[in-house]
Amino acid sequence: MEGAVFTSFKMPNSNAKLHSNHRGGREASRRELVSRSLQSAQHCLENQDFGTAYAHYLLVLNLAPELKTTVKETFQFTLFKWAEELDSLARIQDLFNCYEQALELYPNDEVICNSMGEHLFRMGFRDEAAGYFHKAVKLNPDFADAKENFYRVANWLVERWHFIMLNDAKRNLTYLRAIESAVLSGSKSVLDIGTGTGILSMFAKKAGASFVYACELSKTMYELARDVVAANNMEREIKLLHLKSLDIEIPKHIPERVSLVVTETVDAGLFGEGIVESLIHAWEHLLLQPKPKNQDISAGDYGRVIPASATIFGMAVECKEIRRHHRVGMQEVAGVCLSNSVQFFSPTYAAAGSEETVEPYTTEKLSRIPGGYRALTEPCQVMTVDFNDLQELKSLADRKPWKLSLPVTEGGILDAVVVWFVLQLDDEHSLSTSPSEETCWEQAVYPVQGLLDYSVKTGDTVMMEVCCQDCYLKIQKISSLPSECGMDFSDRDNTLSLGNEAELCHALAGLQTSTKQDGSTPVCVLESTEIALLNDVAYHECFKAAMSKVLLSLNPSKDLHSMDVDGHGSGINLQEHQNKSSLGVDPDVLYILDVSEGFSILPIIAGKLGPVRAYSSVEKEQHQAALQVIAEANHFPKETLEFWLSHLEEESVVLQRPKSDKLWSIIILDVIETSGLIQQEVMEKAAISRCLLHSGGKIFPQYVLVYGMLVESESLLLESAVQGTEPTLGFNIAPFINQFKVPVRVYLDLSTLPCVPLSKPAELLRLDLMNPLLNSPSREVKIQIRKSGRVTAIPFWYHIHLDEDHSLNTSDESSHWKQAAVVLDEPIPVQVGDELVLDVQHHKSNISISVKR
Repeated sequence: MEGAVFTSFKMPNSNAKLHSNHRGGREASRRELVSRSLQSAQHCLENQDFGTAYAHYLLVLNLAPELKTTVKETFQFTLFKWAEELDSLARIQDLFNCYEQALELYPNDEVICNSMGEHLFRMGFRDEAAGYFHKAVKLNPDFADAKENFYRVANWLVERWHFIMLNDAKRNLTYLRAIESAVLSGSKSVLDIGTGTGILSMFAKKAGASFVYACELSKTMYELARDVVAANNMEREIKLLHLKSLDIEIPKHIPERVSLVVTETVDAGLFGEGIVESLIHAWEHLLLQPKPKNQDISAGDYGRVIPASATIFGMAVECKEIRRHHRVGMQEVAGVCLSNSVQFFSPTYAAAGSEETVEPYTTEKLSRIPGGYRALTEPCQVMTVDFNDLQELKSLADRKPWKLSLPVTEGGILDAVVVWFVLQLDDEHSLSTSPSEETCWEQAVYPVQGLLDYSVKTGDTVMMEVCCQDCYLKIQKISSLPSECGMDFSDRDNTLSLGNEAELCHALAGLQTSTKQDGSTPVCVLESTEIALLNDVAYHECFKAAMSKVLLSLNPSKDLHSMDVDGHGSGINLQEHQNKSSLGVDPDVLYILDVSEGFSILPIIAGKLGPVRAYSSVEKEQHQAALQVIAEANHFPKETLEFWLSHLEEESVVLQRPKSDKLWSIIILDVIETSGLIQQEVMEKAAISRCLLHSGGKIFPQYVLVYGMLVESESLLLESAVQGTEPTLGFNIAPFINQFKVPVRVYLDLSTLPCVPLSKPAELLRLDLMNPLLNSPSREVKIQIRKSGRVTAIPFWYHIHLDEDHSLNTSDESSHWKQAAVVLDEPIPVQVGDELVLDVQHHKSNISISVKR
C-alpha cells in the first residue's frame, strides 16, 4: 500500500456509527470491531503495510482508549515506520498530520514528541523542533535521545555568544549609560532592533523612556524576550514585535516615528548582521529626522542612533594556527605528492571573487589562539562610518573599492589581515573589540591565500583592496610589495603618483600577486577544518603505517614498503599491476573503504601501498576531481581509486560489500568530529562494518580511549551560562536564557584555555570498534585531587588507536581536532587529597560525564 491520506480522516464515533438501541449490543459490536481492527493491524505489520496498520490503530485507540497503555509500543513503532515512508515519498503534510493525531492520543509521550522534533529539524524547522525536544526533556529529564537533540538545536537557536555578551558587565554598563544619557536628554520613544533577550529595551525603560518597542526575527529569541520582559514586570511597557525591522510599518506596528533606535546588530566584521540595511530603513521609515547641524533643539524632536558611529582598524599578522587552517603547507603528505597538482583554498578566498553572498572572513579570539600571533604592521584605520548619517550609510554599498597599504614593521610570514572596531555609542561612551582588550568579542580574520611568496621583511608594504559589499566589509587582493619598489598605494581614489612608466613596471614586477589566474592548475575549495586535516602530518603518517601493517599481514608475499612516489620499487610495481588488471587478472587485490567525512587523501595513500582498490566516499564533484588529479600526478592506475557513492544504488546504505563475492580489508570510519565530540551513530556503523570484513580485516580506528581531567575555569562558566543577575545589572535574564545552555562546550583549545588543572588526566572510557564485548555502557572513575580549588569543568579528548602500535592524540598541538569540555551546573569546592567519582555513561555514540555526589 502506498499509504493512506489522513487529512480528511474522521475518527469513528461509536454512538453515531452503531444504531443498536441495546447498550449491550453496542458494546459487543464495539469489542468486535476493536478485535478485528487489532488483528488487521497486526496482519498489516507482518506485511510491512505500515500506512494501513496505522489507520487500524487510530480506529482502535479512538474506540477503546483503555487500550492506550497496552498497544503504546506497537503504535509508536507503526507511527515511526509509516512516518519514514511518508518522508521518503515527500508527503510532508501527511507526515505531520499523523504526528498531530498521535499527540492527541498521547499528549505526554516524550518518544513521540522527540520523533516529531527530529522530522522538523531535518526539514529545517529548528524553532518548532526545539519546542518538541524541550517538551520531551521536560516530560522525561533522563531521556538521553531528547536531551542530545535539544542540545544540538539549542546551539542553533540561541548562539553561544549570547551568554558571553550577557556576562560582559562592562559592555552592558556602557550601553546602559549611553541609553540613559539619550533618554535623559529627551529621547523618550525608543525602538530596539534585534532585541535578543530584551536587555537594551529594559535599559531604555529603566532610564525613563515613555514608549519602548522591540523587534526580534527569531521565534525562539522573541519568545524568550517575552518571558524575560514579563519576569521583570515590563510586559505592559515594552511592546515586542516578532518581525524583522525592515517589515515594521507605521502605524500598523508602532504608532509614530521614534526619537531613538538602539541596536547591537553587529558581528566581528561590524556589518555582517545587516546593521547598514536596517538603519537605512529605520532612517527612511521609523526614525524622526536627524538633528540639523548648528541648531539647538530638544532631543525628543529629532532622531538618533546608538551606536552613533564606528571606526574599523586592521593589521597584518603572522599566525601559524590561521595558516594551517587556510593554506596547505606541504608538497608531499605521507608519500603522496601534492605539488603543483591542485591549488587548495578555504571559503574565505573563494568569497573574494564569488558572486554569491559568502562571509569573506572567519573569526578568532586572538588573545586565545593556539601558538599566539605576531603583528607584522602597526594597527591602521581602515574606515569610519556614521550611523546617524543616512547619506553616508546609503553610499557605503556604492562606494568603489579603495586601496590600503600597511608598512611592514616586523618581518615574518604574512598569514592574515585582522580587523576589529571601536563602537562609539555616543560622545562619551565606547566599546572596543581590539585583541588587546578584555572583551567578549572575537576579531574578523581575512586569511592571506594565493601568493607565490608569503614572507615579508621590514620596510615592505602589505597591500589590499577594501570595499563594503553584500552587507560585508571585504578585504581582498591582499599582497606584499618589496621595499625596493617604493610605491605609494595609499591614495583612496586609486590614482598612482609614479615618476615614469619604468617605475610602474618595476613595481608591478615586485608585487606578490595571486597565482589563481593560472587556469592550468585545478582549484579546490576546502573547509578550513579540511585544510587543517591535510596539514596534519602525524595523522597521515600514522594511517599509512597502520594500513601497511594490515595489508602486509593479508598479503605477506608482497613488499609493501618498497613503493616510491613513481610507483617503482623492489616490491609491488603499480605499472605491472595495471598491466595484469588490463588482461582481466585481479591478483590478490585488497579492498579499502574510506567513509570518513569531508576531503580525505587516505584512499590515495592506501593506493600507494600495493595492489588495492581504494574507495573514497567524498561527495562533491570538485573534491572528486581534485583527488583524481592527485592520483594521476602520483602515477596511479586508473582503477586504483574509485568513488564509492557512484557504485551505490541507495546512497543511504553506504556500508555494504565492495562486490557480491568480496569483503573489505580495511574500513576507515570517522569516529571523532573536529569539534571534539564523538560522531553520531559511530558504534552502529562499526557493528555493520565488522560484518563486512574478511578474515584479518580491520576497522580503523580499532578502539578509542577517552581521557579527561578536572579543572577550574571561570571562562567556561561565562561562556556556558549567564551567571546570576550581577552581570545583567540586576535584570532577571539568567533563568530564561539558561534553559538553552548545553552541558558540553566544543571547539576548545586546551593549550590556551584559561584554566587551572586540579587533577591529572585519567582514562574515562574505552570504545572498542572491533571487539564490542570490551565496551561498557557506564563506568565509575575515581579522580584524585592534586590542587585545591573549585571544579567547574571536565575537559576531555581522545587517544585514537588504529592498532596497538599506532595511535593519535586529539589534544596534540599539531592535531586538526579540537577538544570539548563538560561544564558543571554548580562548581564543586575541593581540597588536595580529595577524591571525586565521575559517572561516565555511553549511549548511542553519545558520552555523558557527571560528578557522582
